[in-house]
Amino acid sequence: MTLANGRKILMLPGPTTVPDEVLQAMHRPAIDIREGELVEMTDRCLADLKSIFDTTGDTFIYAANGHGAWEAALSNTLSRGDTVLVLQSGAFAMGWGEMAGMLGLNVEVLPGDWRKAVDANALEARLRQDSGHAIKAILTVQIDTASSVINDIPALRAAIDAAGHPALFMVDTIASLACVPFRMDAWGVDLALSGSQKGLMTPPGLSFVAAGARAMKAHATANLRTLYWDWTFRQGEAHYKKYCGTPPVQMIFAFRKALDLLLAEGLDGAHTRHRLLAEAVRACVGVWTKAGALEFNILDPDTRANSVTVVLTPGRDPARLRDFCKDTCGLTIGETIGEIAGTGFRIGHMGHVNAPAVLGALATIELGLSALSIPHGAGGLQAATDHLANALREERAETGSARMSAAAARL
Repeated sequence: MTLANGRKILMLPGPTTVPDEVLQAMHRPAIDIREGELVEMTDRCLADLKSIFDTTGDTFIYAANGHGAWEAALSNTLSRGDTVLVLQSGAFAMGWGEMAGMLGLNVEVLPGDWRKAVDANALEARLRQDSGHAIKAILTVQIDTASSVINDIPALRAAIDAAGHPALFMVDTIASLACVPFRMDAWGVDLALSGSQKGLMTPPGLSFVAAGARAMKAHATANLRTLYWDWTFRQGEAHYKKYCGTPPVQMIFAFRKALDLLLAEGLDGAHTRHRLLAEAVRACVGVWTKAGALEFNILDPDTRANSVTVVLTPGRDPARLRDFCKDTCGLTIGETIGEIAGTGFRIGHMGHVNAPAVLGALATIELGLSALSIPHGAGGLQAATDHLANALREERAETGSARMSAAAARL
């Protein structure tokens, strides 16, 4: 018996569901790539990316996935033999480090824990040891989708400053941009990068780099530069140089529409939506864990990400639950990867996601837990709906109070 007939629901931590309006925006005929609409659209996308990253720095668009942005960040700022320090907190900073090694950079790892955020004190201590400033760049992620941790970027910047270290601070925001606050300039980030397929609600295939003044200064002497990734070439006057060749026209149409949707909601609105839905997920999972068969991967509640939640199933094969959700109900949730592969499942809640999607996913997972006789605390879905209901009541009360205060001020 199946309950899966109907529209399938995707709750992965990427790629995420793409809005219908964004998909429709791609269905356009080819246009002139050298002048007119596409030139203006590129300029607006680059300008709006500055707002999304919250920077006055330079922005770049690549026809590439997030791994391409990793390479662009490294090759534009570093030279062969330079040392980079990778801050481990899951899979993806480590992957960025592997790319650095292939480019001829020396890679050092600040050891971390897949169940914890990066330790800012450990970072400061390591940088204090580097009195000769051999480390030229520090690589970290804001949110790691493999572990579901969120790292405290301002705290890491403070650690770098406390050590008095000049290394470039580079942050991967692929799983966090437009989902949680990110303030590149205010937080002292020298370079940030992201991808199109998560919080930015666009199909995979575009990636983005924002470079601050210190990164641009390093670019002048970097010897890893190659033409495709090169910032200097891409800042040339001819429009095709922005993409080092033919632009990915239909993807730019899609991204422009996604930006329009995001800016219409407002970044603060998007951040609040992600926070509330993530809190609902955590309220639900928190109830499920009471029977002892499930547990959060991230131990500290304050470092659990608002875009993805990793749930461990100690001693049980999570594939049965994932298969039930997909084959019987039409819901796709993620498998665990990296060091925790095969030990749990991942619930993505980022990008084009709303209450019906999240609550429906939680209900389906809870159904699977019951149908497969996996021990879990009862009432997880109720806890999620209660949390959202309380949040909405509080918002209405605050809005009503603000309106009354405004009315009184006008009297």
